[in-house]
Amino acid sequence: MLRRPRALIGGVTVAALIVSACGGAAQPGAPTTAPTTAPTAAPTQALGTADRPIVMAFVPSQDTARVTASGKAIAASLETSTGLKWDVTVPTSYAATIEGMCAGQIDIAWLAPLSFALAKQRNCADVMLGTLRKDESGKLSTTYNSQILVRTDSGINDIKGLKGKKFAFSDPLSTSGRLFPTITVKNETGEDPKTFFSETIFAGGHDKAVIALYQGTVDGAASFIDVRTNLVKTFPDIMEKTKRISTAGPIPNDTVSVRKNFPAELTTKIQQALIDYAKSTAGQTALKSLYSIDGLDKVDAKVFDSVLEAAKIAGLDLEGEAKKTARPVATPAPSPTKSP
Repeated sequence: MLRRPRALIGGVTVAALIVSACGGAAQPGAPTTAPTTAPTAAPTQALGTADRPIVMAFVPSQDTARVTASGKAIAASLETSTGLKWDVTVPTSYAATIEGMCAGQIDIAWLAPLSFALAKQRNCADVMLGTLRKDESGKLSTTYNSQILVRTDSGINDIKGLKGKKFAFSDPLSTSGRLFPTITVKNETGEDPKTFFSETIFAGGHDKAVIALYQGTVDGAASFIDVRTNLVKTFPDIMEKTKRISTAGPIPNDTVSVRKNFPAELTTKIQQALIDYAKSTAGQTALKSLYSIDGLDKVDAKVFDSVLEAAKIAGLDLEGEAKKTARPVATPAPSPTKSP
């Protein structure tokens, strides 16, 4: 049975017990020396058991409730196919997810490209699988693209039209929701977003950034192409009320990553179970709901080196951002059926 999600805790240090035994009665004048016994190693709980479930984290790139529900469905399937026990968690930010892996509190994480590249650079993670998504021709692709959106009634038709406006990024460590849009702004305007826009915010997810635009809270927003399809049920006219003025890419798709020193035999077992799950009807439904994923496959970690190079071009302080783990969860937006 799937365990309920629980709060992550730091590592627990258990002092080894040193057992000493006293010898028999000492002869008069003989030195009394207690024999030395080697320290007893603290018992290690087996990974994937009820006492030590595998902690699987999902970044909050979209609606947290939906991500959590999809994550639980994936974990339930993995429990059935592998016999392992799981805990599902959705940290408050991309940075918090990276820190959890580096601290050994998270075993497996579904990381965005930039987040994985940073975790890999810090020697905290290895890639287990890459995601696949259908491109406009319907073929499975290993890459995706970012977009910059404005309101259709804004009169803005290009990036330069956003000069002095308020802009929403999704998360400081989002590849398509911050990194590539930052490069786009620099390339097309010659300015850094900090000076080009009057104000920038981090909305707490791709969907939240676009909802902020839809509701008029900001003048422009960045996200992956096309998060709006996930919002049509709640905001039926979102495709008409917002428009795309710029795209960037291709970007390597996101990953399923494992922490350093995760048992190789478990990695292989889980890797195959996920590939099989992605081919099933239930798996396709859960993965589509999770992050619009259409498949999973093995990928070379070197693919993500280009993302770090892009971060250098953008001038982002990745280490500084990764240390900012205490980000508040964005306030859920209301759910109107029409735009305000």
